[in-house]
Amino acid sequence: MPLMISHRCQNITPSLTLQIDARAKEMAAAGIDVIGFGAGEPDFPTPPHICEAAKEAIDKGMTRYTAVPGTMELRMAITRKMERDHNLTYSPQEIIVSNGAKHSLFTVFQTILDPGDEVLIPTPCWVSYPELVRMAGGVPVMVPTDESNRFIPTNKDIASHVTRRTKAIIITSPSNPNGSMWTREQLAYVGNLAVTHPFYIVSDEIYEKLVYDGRKHLSIAQLGESIKERTFVINGMSKAYAMTGWRIGYCAAPRQEIRAMTAFQSQATSNANSIAQHAAAVALDGDQSCVAEMVEQFQARRDLMVDGINAIDGISCLKPEGAFYVMMNIRNLLGKKYNGRPVENSMDFAELLLAEQQVAVVPGIAFEAEGFCRVSYAISTEKIQDGLHRIEEFVKSLK
Repeated sequence: MPLMISHRCQNITPSLTLQIDARAKEMAAAGIDVIGFGAGEPDFPTPPHICEAAKEAIDKGMTRYTAVPGTMELRMAITRKMERDHNLTYSPQEIIVSNGAKHSLFTVFQTILDPGDEVLIPTPCWVSYPELVRMAGGVPVMVPTDESNRFIPTNKDIASHVTRRTKAIIITSPSNPNGSMWTREQLAYVGNLAVTHPFYIVSDEIYEKLVYDGRKHLSIAQLGESIKERTFVINGMSKAYAMTGWRIGYCAAPRQEIRAMTAFQSQATSNANSIAQHAAAVALDGDQSCVAEMVEQFQARRDLMVDGINAIDGISCLKPEGAFYVMMNIRNLLGKKYNGRPVENSMDFAELLLAEQQVAVVPGIAFEAEGFCRVSYAISTEKIQDGLHRIEEFVKSLK
């Protein structure tokens, strides 16, 4: 019998967003003028004082293994950040630092899921959520939403999907891919349901700083001690501080769960990068004006993107409340043709748009949202304007 890779690995679906981004970068490297609306990272440089902190870490010899859950310096900075931003009290023993927020999520699901356990995932959702659950032996249970309710599930939607196998629900606010934010009332319903059922809450708050129009992010863990006791708060440095490549994420949760996550991580990766950990501590404790400046520019770009999309006949979008994505509704275009080639779904639209107008968007099917495409405004104003013009030209050519 020939040797084969595991069935588990065979069934993992590669990230479509990374595939689209890689294809766009290959075209750009070949000299093609590509507008990349598929990016999932800020285009701003990491602030200088954070880079200087990394150099300082090297100069001071901070290049050795650290404690598995992270340096005390960084974990203390995270506890201060949680207190400052959300009035949440955590001890360093209730914090674990990992190799990015995605790694934190991976370790959470490896820690809490047994085969067959179900995790509720409101859709549209980030492409990695279902796969992370499957990789841990769990069963992703999609909770569909619609543009009419700003892509947030109703209480009835959530309750109808809870079963005796429900082990957790994933909350993402602001959301990737649609930028929607959950209200206090919506979060309270989920929190109380998790307490009475009971099940865990995995609250992905990686975009918490990127909120607009004077809004303030609310963590579900703020809504009561009993809710906090079953919540994993996931965050990281990638989005707010333009540190995607530094790979520092973290999780705040009850001590028993963090202890289990630490044991798992000790055998999987050990500690996160020691130099990046020092830089992250400086970022959290330092001047936050760099974040405010980035948010101001993202809000202006959002407005430009939303107004531009809604000015094109045949497509539309809602105005997102946070993150740096827009879900572009292309349902009215499905069934049309481009030079005889049919546009039957979001993948057809994305592939033709990239081939004919050199604009990269992510098809909605990647997020369980057929009939939409995700566009990112984490690129310059000039590129947004150019990309919108190309999209308009493409849409006009559909018959």
